[in-house]
Amino acid sequence: MTALVGRTRARGVETLSLDSTATRNALSAALVTELDGALTDCGKDPDVRAVVLTHTGTTFCAGADLRDPPDPDALVGLLRRIVELPTPVLARITGHVRAGGFGLLAACDMAAAGPEATFAFTEVRIGVAPAVISLPVLPRTDPRALARYYLTGERFTPADAVRLGLLTVTADDVDDALAPLLDGLRRSAPQALAETKRLLTARVLETFDRDAAELTALSARLFASAQAREGMTAFLERRDAAWVV
Repeated sequence: MTALVGRTRARGVETLSLDSTATRNALSAALVTELDGALTDCGKDPDVRAVVLTHTGTTFCAGADLRDPPDPDALVGLLRRIVELPTPVLARITGHVRAGGFGLLAACDMAAAGPEATFAFTEVRIGVAPAVISLPVLPRTDPRALARYYLTGERFTPADAVRLGLLTVTADDVDDALAPLLDGLRRSAPQALAETKRLLTARVLETFDRDAAELTALSARLFASAQAREGMTAFLERRDAAWVV
């Protein structure tokens, strides 16, 4: 089978690249499994000092693959893997982030995006809710500012994403923006990084422990609903859903 996650390493930084451009890097069952395995390998390797999660093509991640969606428990496991990994994980984004892609973005410890990036929580427009991805998103964002984009599904910019708390930095050259972050991680002691990350992610993991089962059940219920079937059909047929007025 063709690999869905590219892997390269340079000076202790492992770069994992989502490489399913035919589906705009949508989160299929296969992609979730492969990415989880790659992250597990990175967490066990003492030579990996940081992980950069990036993408090929013009889309970082289009959300769940509607034709081959991952099991909600598997998606929760992947997001928790990123949060719990003792090695810092940084998102490098030069394209679009939609729906479930925010789970990956928010689970990362830091994130940088270029000017080509666009963002949208599109779940409400296909009849579901940003349920599972809320596990890492809600603890790391401003809830009042986030409400606009959660409820309307409208697009927003990298500057908006910084204001919300979803991005660390945006710049014309995303690699220039990442360079000082990676340099700082290379100069930091691995043990100290792991324990400092544990301090930073404690609140996020509390949310996983408290809410994962409820939000997974909500996701499954909504995806099985009549409105979701109509919304996903309308999306695939490139038309407005029946409820649009």
